[in-house]
Amino acid sequence: MALTFAQYSSTIFSRSSLLFLHNNELRSFALSTPLLFSSSFSTSSPALSAHKLGRSKWRPPVASILEVAGVKVAKEEIVRDDPTNNVPDTIFSKLGMQLHRRDQHPIGIVKNVIYDYFDTNYPNKFDKFDDLFPIVSVKQNFDDVLVPADHVSRSYNDTYYVDSQTVLRCHTSAHQAELLSKGHSTFLVTGDVYRRDSIDSTHYPVFHQMEGLRVFSPHDWEGSGTDGTSYAAGDLKKCLEGLARHLFGAVEMRWVDTYFPFTDPSFELEIYFQENWLEVLGCGVTEQEILKQNGRKNSVAWAFGLGLERLAMVLFDIPDIRLFWSDDERFTSQFSKGQLGVKFKPFSKYPPCYKDISFWISDSFTENNLCELVRGIAGDLVEEVKLIDNFTNKKGMTSHCYRIVYRSMERSLTDEEINDLQWKVRDQVESKLNVVIR
Repeated sequence: MALTFAQYSSTIFSRSSLLFLHNNELRSFALSTPLLFSSSFSTSSPALSAHKLGRSKWRPPVASILEVAGVKVAKEEIVRDDPTNNVPDTIFSKLGMQLHRRDQHPIGIVKNVIYDYFDTNYPNKFDKFDDLFPIVSVKQNFDDVLVPADHVSRSYNDTYYVDSQTVLRCHTSAHQAELLSKGHSTFLVTGDVYRRDSIDSTHYPVFHQMEGLRVFSPHDWEGSGTDGTSYAAGDLKKCLEGLARHLFGAVEMRWVDTYFPFTDPSFELEIYFQENWLEVLGCGVTEQEILKQNGRKNSVAWAFGLGLERLAMVLFDIPDIRLFWSDDERFTSQFSKGQLGVKFKPFSKYPPCYKDISFWISDSFTENNLCELVRGIAGDLVEEVKLIDNFTNKKGMTSHCYRIVYRSMERSLTDEEINDLQWKVRDQVESKLNVVIR
């Protein structure tokens, strides 16, 4: 079943109209930056073409307009000098880049291979959505999937807030309730998601997820000799074990019981791959409350979520998550549509530069705030921020020492530019994070 979109106006959104959009419609979107984007994806809905994006060596692309099916959202609507807003320019610049919709990009390749699995094994069953608007309400992102009111993920330290009631989605589950309420019973949702996070080779504040959900009615499990929950759990495991074999071949697997607020029971699927147990995805039987709230009182359902970067790094041997955002032809030319598992060949290994910074922290200090600040200054030139020492003196003051690793994936960095970046970090750490440099 195709999703129906309403007509849109062509005005710049105000804050109130943004909230109306989030609470009432699912949208597709694209960035409108004529100087940066020169062509479009050949899809049936508006989408961003960024394969020819020309970016500077470390500064993020300058994008000032977000276009939502003909409706333009100004940058100042998303990045504002407001105590309830913590979205930086570097994150706004990633909106609409949609790596998952590029067929020759590792993220898009993995997405399409997963689509192939579901199309082959469940023909004409799963509705697919990969262009839903990434700015959602707090209700959609948290309340609708039963995230507790005091859960850490709701904090400004972990989530990007546009305002107190609007966020950049943390997961594709933010669309689950609305799709269910609109009548979709079996669907896959793929999209870019946003989380404030640490800095290292496997973490990035923007990444891509795929969510799957399948609803069952009583007639599906009646006669099976089991209850609805057990029936859904068995079907879920069979489906995802097949998906793992489709991606990784004949590998050993195991199921691990875990906890998610929106499923019960909940599981993680692990595979034995390259002599290590690798977590592939999380899943479970959807909480009844979610189904009841969306008109599915007598049904059961299963749901799963997986990270496309995590899978692509393993399948293509990509060592650093920053590479997914590179437009260097030495990276992009190595991948082709439909070719899964082509091993990435490093095109260079430039030397790292290590800089340490020590300061006395305050009660308000968080490592995520430090990482966000460093990213805002150095962009993708920062490879890692790591706590290497900490102590508390007799006066009760606590000191942290962090090692910042700078390294470009495309060129050698000069001492001058690294020193300039580090001095900016030192200045802003003290002025913005309420710490005292040692």
